[in-house]
Amino acid sequence: MAVRKNQATLTAREKRDFVDAVLTLKRQGGYDAFVSTHNSFILSDTDDGARTGHRSPSFLPWHRSFLLRFEQALQRVNPAVTLPYWDWTTDRTPDASLWAADLLGGDGDGSDGRVTTGPFAHGAGAWTLTVRPDSRPYLARSLGAAVADLPSRAEVDSVLALTPYDTAPWNSSSDGFRNNLEGWTGVNLHNRVHVWVGGAMETGMSPNDPVFWLHHCFIDRLWAGWQRRHPDQGYLPRAATADVVALDEPLRPWNDVTPAALLDHTAFYTYDSAY
Repeated sequence: MAVRKNQATLTAREKRDFVDAVLTLKRQGGYDAFVSTHNSFILSDTDDGARTGHRSPSFLPWHRSFLLRFEQALQRVNPAVTLPYWDWTTDRTPDASLWAADLLGGDGDGSDGRVTTGPFAHGAGAWTLTVRPDSRPYLARSLGAAVADLPSRAEVDSVLALTPYDTAPWNSSSDGFRNNLEGWTGVNLHNRVHVWVGGAMETGMSPNDPVFWLHHCFIDRLWAGWQRRHPDQGYLPRAATADVVALDEPLRPWNDVTPAALLDHTAFYTYDSAY
């Protein structure tokens, strides 16, 4: 059983194995397919139309499936690799361990935000953006430029206390846990972190920055924490609706999995500790 660990506790070997597997997947051409998939759903997921990956109840199971498929792709490169998570309630500054040269590299430089350190710097020769919004081939970041602070532990705890899972109209105006976690309402957790990182993370092509996986791994861990706190609650809606995915309906684009099949993450992996 795979165990997902806090990036701050990774050994030097675990960091190297993760980075090498990501770079190999990129070189083999598989990485960019994940970028394209995410971008296509960012573009198609709207409040007044069919929505699956974002602005909808299936935001959490869709990304759980997305991460699991990415993790399995890395494991085909190196079976020992699992996805680490970034606890941004603790590692809150641009000098936190994940931004070191042995993992993700640091902040962007100058007016263009180009990342120049670490394995994903364009100058290192192994990380050229091919699925991109403009002509710039390099990864960009602007840590803390657009919003000053990452979400705090108190803010996370306030969201984890919320029930139910989701409410009609099942979009970015909904109340409930999912939309507060996703960040379209309330204290804004998930969305705020994307904006704090800046650069590629502010676009639909956010997986171009490998921090995407560490961020969403932590979001997934928070969902697991919410489930543990509220065992009498569950995924909503249970019955079919016009625009969103119900409990037993297939998730696009895969169509081989439903939200119901993804509710128990321990069928696939565990975390090093519960939130």
